[in-house]
Amino acid sequence: MTTNLENRRVVLAKRPKGVPVADHFAVEEGPVPELQDGQFLVKCEYWSVDPAMRGWVNDVPNYLPPVEIGAVMRSLAVGEVVASRHPEYREGETVSGFFGWQRFAVCDGSEVDRKITDTDLPASLALGVLGLNGVTAYFGLLDCCEPKEDETVVVSTAAGSVGSAVGQIAKIKGCRTVGISGGPEKTALCRDSFGYDAAIDYRNDDVSEAVGRACPDGVDCYFDNTCGPISDAVMTHLALGARITICGTAAITDWDPLPIGPRVHRQLLVARARLQGFLVLDYKNRYPEAIAQLADWVRDGKLAYNEHILDGADAARGAIDMLYRSQNTGKLLVRVD
Repeated sequence: MTTNLENRRVVLAKRPKGVPVADHFAVEEGPVPELQDGQFLVKCEYWSVDPAMRGWVNDVPNYLPPVEIGAVMRSLAVGEVVASRHPEYREGETVSGFFGWQRFAVCDGSEVDRKITDTDLPASLALGVLGLNGVTAYFGLLDCCEPKEDETVVVSTAAGSVGSAVGQIAKIKGCRTVGISGGPEKTALCRDSFGYDAAIDYRNDDVSEAVGRACPDGVDCYFDNTCGPISDAVMTHLALGARITICGTAAITDWDPLPIGPRVHRQLLVARARLQGFLVLDYKNRYPEAIAQLADWVRDGKLAYNEHILDGADAARGAIDMLYRSQNTGKLLVRVD
């Protein structure tokens, strides 16, 4: 059934140090192998581009082993089952999972994140607000930060696919929200599209002074997607009993040697604050709970989203670099050619 199908794959061509650029990847073509019993074939429609991908290609300690040289770039994708010799996956079903940057993925089920049942919504949302980005925002905020009504929640990379969902979920829960993002366009997105009560431009504002003005009673919850100088500034404004979720380290472009910034122990001690690392993969058994709620919020118009879509494998090669340069204006996706 898969005979004569041609695959197109983006592979890791050489090991980067820091943020990978287009030259670190190559596009290859070749035949799709015949399915064996227990396998099925997914034709990918969209590939995801996420900050974590930088860590997956660098040869540094991480929660997943690095992508091997010559291997398909690891990524989440969404697509249709077009052939199956697996009893649990039927032709015509839409699935999301770690299929990688390739047109066709031969799977055994271990790669699948979920079957897409909310077919009234765009399939691409399974890689964004109804995928790991939305689930990250949901559990990272509600389980780790535990926001309470009328508290102040500060979010870095607030216009991004995770940050924008965090801010909106906080508003749904009755909180006051302050977003930190880069440039007038993205701070306007924070206010106008995602409902932040205040938006801080880290490129043009004195972040510490701006946080102080926006949070006169201190920061109750901080959802940290950056670390680095932005977070250093926020840490000086913690309220008593503050909770901080460390979700990403976008400001750290090189981990060798590991950067040592200002010490925050004193601020945590004085505020009796809690600082917690968060990895969404730890919540896999609870994904359905989050996705069902997120989907309802999208349908009800309570949860807005933006998508920035590139076209084709050649565009994918430079997509991670584009993400780290903050050149995207929504969830960054690649439409498969």
